[in-house]
Amino acid sequence: MADEPATLVVPADEIAARVSELGAALSRDYEGRRPLLVAVLVGSLPFLSDLVRAIDIPIEVDFLGLSRFGEGGRIRIALDTAESVEGRHVVIVEDIIDTGLTLTVLRRMLEERGAASVATATLVDKTRRRLVDVPIEYRGFEVGDEYLIGYGLDWKGHYRNLDSLWAVLDMERLVEDPAALHDQFYPTQVERRH
Repeated sequence: MADEPATLVVPADEIAARVSELGAALSRDYEGRRPLLVAVLVGSLPFLSDLVRAIDIPIEVDFLGLSRFGEGGRIRIALDTAESVEGRHVVIVEDIIDTGLTLTVLRRMLEERGAASVATATLVDKTRRRLVDVPIEYRGFEVGDEYLIGYGLDWKGHYRNLDSLWAVLDMERLVEDPAALHDQFYPTQVERRH
């Protein structure tokens, strides 16, 4: 068992700086157009929140919820966009891309719905896990295979609210007790108990 159950991968200040750079790039690339940012729920919310404030051109925001079902984990839409994407310049906002399978399906679906263009902005890219070649136009950080939590990424609903990205070192401990890392990340909660 590891001494510390998780280790810091990307601190909050580096995330803030990189999101600011991505916002500037989107502002520059979409100048004169009004892109529709489609955030894939739920993990992308912290990234989306910071990203939209870093963009200094008119934009619109919508949401899409996906779920997997059946053998092979077929993807279905659990919550569809409120706005039509037809004729729109769509930027998919994701928290993490790994195999690329879900993103491939999502990009194809938006293109088939008549989007003028489709691009992807992701906070985290696990390129080593890629099974299909899929374009990622706006990438925050490229990481390895470690299981990440924080800044929208979770384990069974825990740890999304951390302002940094952390790699879990002791997965067995986390699987047995999803709250196992609370003492490491929420020290004021520990202080209140004493």
